[in-house]
Amino acid sequence: MLETKGWLLDLYEDETDQVRLWFILEDGRRICLKQDFPLTFYVSGNRELLHACCLMLKNRAGVLSLKRVFKTDVFKSDPVCVLQIDMEDPVRQREVFLQIKRTFPRLICYNADLAIHIHHAARYGTFPMAFCALSYELETLRIADISVLNSRWDITPVHPVFRLMEIAPDCNPAKGTPQNLLISDGHRRSKVVRLNDPAALLETLNRLIDEIDPDIVLSQWGDSWLFPFLAEKETEIGIRLRMNRDSERDVLWKKAFTYFSYGQVIYREREAHLFGRCHIDTRTAVMWRDYGLPGTLESARVTTMPIERAARVSPGSGISAMQMITALQKEVLVPEQKQQVETFKNGTELIQRDRGGMVYQPRVGLHCNVAQIDFVSMYPAVIINGNISPEVPLPDGLTPASDEPGIVPLTLKPLYQKRVEIKHRLKSCKDKESAIAKNFASRASALKWLLVVCFGFLGYKNARFGRIEAHEAVTFGGREALLRAKEVCEEQGFELLHMFVDALWIYKPGCTTVADYDFLLEEISRRTRMMISIDGIYRWIAFLPSRTNDNYPVPNRYFGVFQDGSLKIRGIESRRRDLPPWVVNVQLKMLDCLAKASSKQHFPERLQAAFAVFKAELKKLNDGEVPLEELVLTNRISRELDDYKTPTAAVRAAFQLLDQTGRKMGAGQKVSFIYTKEDVFAWDQPAKITIDHVDKVKYRELLARAAGTIFYPFGIKQQHLSDFVQGRLQLSFDFTLVI
Repeated sequence: MLETKGWLLDLYEDETDQVRLWFILEDGRRICLKQDFPLTFYVSGNRELLHACCLMLKNRAGVLSLKRVFKTDVFKSDPVCVLQIDMEDPVRQREVFLQIKRTFPRLICYNADLAIHIHHAARYGTFPMAFCALSYELETLRIADISVLNSRWDITPVHPVFRLMEIAPDCNPAKGTPQNLLISDGHRRSKVVRLNDPAALLETLNRLIDEIDPDIVLSQWGDSWLFPFLAEKETEIGIRLRMNRDSERDVLWKKAFTYFSYGQVIYREREAHLFGRCHIDTRTAVMWRDYGLPGTLESARVTTMPIERAARVSPGSGISAMQMITALQKEVLVPEQKQQVETFKNGTELIQRDRGGMVYQPRVGLHCNVAQIDFVSMYPAVIINGNISPEVPLPDGLTPASDEPGIVPLTLKPLYQKRVEIKHRLKSCKDKESAIAKNFASRASALKWLLVVCFGFLGYKNARFGRIEAHEAVTFGGREALLRAKEVCEEQGFELLHMFVDALWIYKPGCTTVADYDFLLEEISRRTRMMISIDGIYRWIAFLPSRTNDNYPVPNRYFGVFQDGSLKIRGIESRRRDLPPWVVNVQLKMLDCLAKASSKQHFPERLQAAFAVFKAELKKLNDGEVPLEELVLTNRISRELDDYKTPTAAVRAAFQLLDQTGRKMGAGQKVSFIYTKEDVFAWDQPAKITIDHVDKVKYRELLARAAGTIFYPFGIKQQHLSDFVQGRLQLSFDFTLVI
């Protein structure tokens, strides 16, 4: 029996070995160990059906035992009598579960369809990068004992030194034909591999894989082009590519699919998954732009999901996995499908409960020396403090109705505490650009998104532990907390300019430093039992109205500058992803000009500078000097092409792409295009256009809208800017009069 220590990199079920686990040992070796892993699941329902199910499984291979037991179902007031089915291994457990579903569709299954990493985490406390003490047999490599020595909740975890391999084609495959692959080992040592000789390509790749022996493969267009291309060449040439560390496995392909989330139709490309290594396509990884590899590793750590999966799925899947682990550890049944529906409510109850977050319409216009104070992860804090969970009595406001912690708050509490501590460490970092600070920021962002979705997941119809009444209890508690904060502000003489869900914008003459708000924050925290902090003090901030009606303020549409000169913008063009980069960048340049204004006295000069930027960029457009790439818009298609009766510009571009390339875009996919004098031009087609084809009238209007947003608080009408860019009006502003 050998003993060693190492970090868990990957685990998955196997037909012959039950579970395979890959470790990075302390001495740097990578090793695959095997583990016996019997599983138990449960079935409930009609007694006669359960008896028939017992008879069917009595002598089935892989079934270790059958017996009746009582278990807790969060949606039932009393323990439920269920059939306990003990299975020899995970593969046979899944086969038996599917057989029961086919044969007895009216029976309810519990703990039956959970991923192997969830069962393993609940039983042994494992997670990606868990540092483990291991005992295993030398001949069989089978684990005799495993003990986790660190925690998912470590603030400064020690990771192994990962070996990285970065691989990408030399151009966007949708726009051209790649000629080379660019391969790096993560230490800026790169190699160019030509694609014109497939046999040499595969041999070179195998040699580089053997040399680097990567733990994580970071690709660009890996799912959509690179891995399919390499698989095709493998078949043609007959050379096996050693992309998997587990030589007995092929690349696992997961099908493309479309789903609906938070008001958007999302399309997910098919995915290439590896065994013993992790593959992440950085262009399709869900939150890669927000937090990169450090945040992805943090998400995998706390959710226990494999690194590949943590990079590709939404934060909601992570919260779901965490809740299921908590349930298994508490011996609570995890239903395959939730059976519950919303309870009946009368009109008064609907008015009181069925509402969202509190919104206090902002005072449109420009304001100086305004402080923004935010509750720290308000809704998770309401869930934790109020003990809001589907299986316990719900609170009336912020006071819990039960002392027994529910599954949801038990799951969220360590996550919330970890994010608060990481944010505290981040604030203490003097150099925000240091590697430590950037690591903290990425990890805090990953935890933030997990906490953000936990509230919505409570009301999600398919959530295993979702309950609409619990969802409503959270918003009710949030409204109560915000109202209490408002009362404290008004008692202390602050003027309320805006409230939005978990934040307040307040003003009081003479309050210009963070210290001026210390007592206010302490009193709000005391009355709400929740943490609240100051997001910053604005030199100035502008709240904006609706585009269609100046009399209607928009709660989440504003821009402002903090005392340190940093910008905060919400709901305006530069925050949107469906506008061309040129328009976004012009607006940001104009905002940078205004950001240099430290007081109202400096606005005339800074407005003049912003207007100069506006005119210079307009001239560049008119002179044909804006690169075509900067004029590309990317919009999402929300349904199948044939379902559109009045096709949008993006849909017309998609039809054009279909005609030119045969590539059909589906619901949830994004289409890039340029407005032309004729109509639109699909950017991903092989054909080319020049700046002369561009519809400059359309882009001038987009520019005028973006500039109109910036100049609105200073009394300048967007219509005047539109007339100016189209040559219908000459403008000469005296900004001293505007201010």
